[in-house]
Amino acid sequence: MNTQTYTRRYDLDWLRVIAFGLLIFYHVGMYYVTWGWHVKSPYEGSFLEPAMMLLNPWRLPLLFVISGIAVRFAADKMPSGPFAWARFKRLMVPLLFGSFFIVPPQTYYELLSDEAINPGYWDFYKLYVDFGRHWEMATPTYNHLWYVMYVLIYTMMAVPLLLVLRRVKWPELVGRLFASPLVLLLPVLPFILYRFTLDTQYPETHDFMKDWGAHARYGSWFLLGLLAAKSDGFWRGIKAYWRHALGLAVISGAILTPVWLGWDSLTQEGALMQAARALRVAYMWWVIAALFGAAQATLNRPSKTLTYLTEAVFPYYILHQTVIIMIGVALKPYLVGAVPEFLMVAIGTALVCAVLHEYVIRRIGFLRPLFGLKADNSQRAKVSGAQA
Repeated sequence: MNTQTYTRRYDLDWLRVIAFGLLIFYHVGMYYVTWGWHVKSPYEGSFLEPAMMLLNPWRLPLLFVISGIAVRFAADKMPSGPFAWARFKRLMVPLLFGSFFIVPPQTYYELLSDEAINPGYWDFYKLYVDFGRHWEMATPTYNHLWYVMYVLIYTMMAVPLLLVLRRVKWPELVGRLFASPLVLLLPVLPFILYRFTLDTQYPETHDFMKDWGAHARYGSWFLLGLLAAKSDGFWRGIKAYWRHALGLAVISGAILTPVWLGWDSLTQEGALMQAARALRVAYMWWVIAALFGAAQATLNRPSKTLTYLTEAVFPYYILHQTVIIMIGVALKPYLVGAVPEFLMVAIGTALVCAVLHEYVIRRIGFLRPLFGLKADNSQRAKVSGAQA
């Protein structure tokens, strides 16, 4: 094994921070685009949609791959039982806290915008927490925290596999295949299969009991992270061919953008649409492979900024969507203009998350576990992507 696969991977820490940052600003964009979301800006339009279409295919798969890598590094540092319990607490506590105390304003303002309830947060909240289906939805709900739920599920399911991975090496042939240009193709194949089978039968819902298409995809990305984390062949292949992946990502993105913009004019089951669906899956992996390689080449070094952000990013993630919605709703009556409003929502979200993390969450011991942090402020994450 390469020594690098046993030491802290600062490049993956940076990618995790970047991926969560992009996810936050993607959700700011969701307030403005024409796609369905909890609430919408009075300046709803299609201007941001081309950029968001390029971001959408790979933003979550990247997080699930990194989460799988992080779990592999963390699990190899302690016995399976203590690891499973520690990870269960680390994820379940913020999931429950977020569902009962962070997410409710999202549901409240969504129902207000749909005229499904009358103003009055406390009256809404009493119904929200009684586990009923008062608004044709199950409450309490986890909304954007579904990612935490899914990572928790996959981590618990992976514990038996981790016992095997500690003792069994990948066959040498597999390592050689991933060290070759096939690293740009092999990881794509299962997802192309999913796209034309499970995805057509099980559209993504984030209902973890029924979301079989999403579980196949996200669970497979997570599994890829588990398997690739300490594979010399995989990382040699990424190092050797990430520039090729970057070129393929740029070309495929340039091809897909006009196709996506004209999506409604395409024949639903026509050859062009089917080709675009397959190319989108390949584009997804080529972007991730390019990011892995570029980060490995340029970002694999420690810094105080990275240490701080590695801890901060999970509280930001838990807070951000509620903050976006509350700022957006507060600004809506003033009609300040599309660009000023967008800047105020984006910058305001970042500032509120930063202030709450720096001056409240990280400094108050009992709050830290509620946002996925270690209770002891003096401790730092010991493995890549330790919070997720």
